[in-house]
Amino acid sequence: MERTKIADLRQHIGEKVKVQGFLQTLRDQKKMQFLILRDLSGLVQVAFWKANDPALAEKISATPTESVVSVTGTVVDNPIVKLGGLEIQLETYEVIGPAEAPIPLDPTAEALPSIDYRLDWRFLDMRRPPVTLLFKVQTTAEAAFREYWLKHDFIEIHSPKLMGSPSESGAELFEVQYFETKAYLAQSPQFYKQMAMAAGFERVFEIGPVFRADPSFTSRHMTEFTGIDMEISYIESHEDVMRFLENMLQYVYQRVKDAHDEEIKQHFGVDLRVPSVPFPRITMAQALEILKEVGYQIPPEKKGDIDPGGERALADYIKRTYDHDFFYLIDWPISVRPFYHMRHADQPHLTKSFDLIANGTEIVTGAQREHRYEILRQQAIEKGLSIQSIQFYLDFFRYGCPPHGGFGLGLSRLLMVMLNLPNIREAVFLFRGPNRLHP
Repeated sequence: MERTKIADLRQHIGEKVKVQGFLQTLRDQKKMQFLILRDLSGLVQVAFWKANDPALAEKISATPTESVVSVTGTVVDNPIVKLGGLEIQLETYEVIGPAEAPIPLDPTAEALPSIDYRLDWRFLDMRRPPVTLLFKVQTTAEAAFREYWLKHDFIEIHSPKLMGSPSESGAELFEVQYFETKAYLAQSPQFYKQMAMAAGFERVFEIGPVFRADPSFTSRHMTEFTGIDMEISYIESHEDVMRFLENMLQYVYQRVKDAHDEEIKQHFGVDLRVPSVPFPRITMAQALEILKEVGYQIPPEKKGDIDPGGERALADYIKRTYDHDFFYLIDWPISVRPFYHMRHADQPHLTKSFDLIANGTEIVTGAQREHRYEILRQQAIEKGLSIQSIQFYLDFFRYGCPPHGGFGLGLSRLLMVMLNLPNIREAVFLFRGPNRLHP
């Protein structure tokens, strides 16, 4: 008999079905047993009269919760049952994946252990409905990104993650042995996105792994994460990139809201708000003035940059002033931006770049890139980079390359912001950090 999903049982009233899933709860009464089964689509109550088969009743009683079971029986309409107003009257029962007892992490428990303990038993933690929902939201969001890109004539690329030279500033690199030489895990697909621009692809995107040897133990950093990247040609400035990004995020949020709005309210207590466009924009110079006005002092070591506390203070200001959860922080100084960011012609100490701050957390970095070979080469020298090590990249611009720009977005940071999660470790399938490589 073919398996029926629990969510589809209403279509099979009066019919015999087979349901397979986890035994979430067993209420073992004097004359009857009530089993709550769970699959990815929902919960169902299964009823069994012990007198019908005492041996089977003993087998059911001995089954540890969270075991995987297979049940056949007739679906009956029963309005007094809270789980969908129906139940299955059990006929056959088989334990197809027994669980050991006691279970180290009970996914039905109201009180949760620490996040580190839950990460040790992540596969059990992911049986909880809020975690399952998170990955449904992630799936919808990624599909929405792709839908939007494909509607706007983008080409998908898959760039290599083993590189012979750094893809960013040279810091935060994972070095790996590569036969008789060494290689680096890619910090971003940046160089290869730009290669695609030089190839005439005009519009590209990639969703793939990114590696950062960052020893941070904050609530928003990981050493491996999923990056969402895009690059577009024939732009006038970084404003074109920001405009595309904000419209795309509005589309993604709407698709997630349409698909999961009620579940998000139920499991995360979040009334998902689709952002209006355009997003507010403030320059770095304006940001520093605002922070001075609100009495926030940036740590001295963050010269030219803004720390997370400053981002949150600016987000509070934007919320009060514009009633918006998103804003662009634009025109960063060259001291804190990569060599390939284009500089303003009239203010050469500033780059045509931006960060997108969402609910006080930076989730996107983007810019217009420098596409002119000699200028790009000179900017690399000014940053102290070895021209020999990046000559392959500089070659992309020797034979004609259109003006272009793009961004990189962290998927898990987006989910953390969207669902108001306290820690990025909650927003990823398996977290990788300085002291976590297992499971």
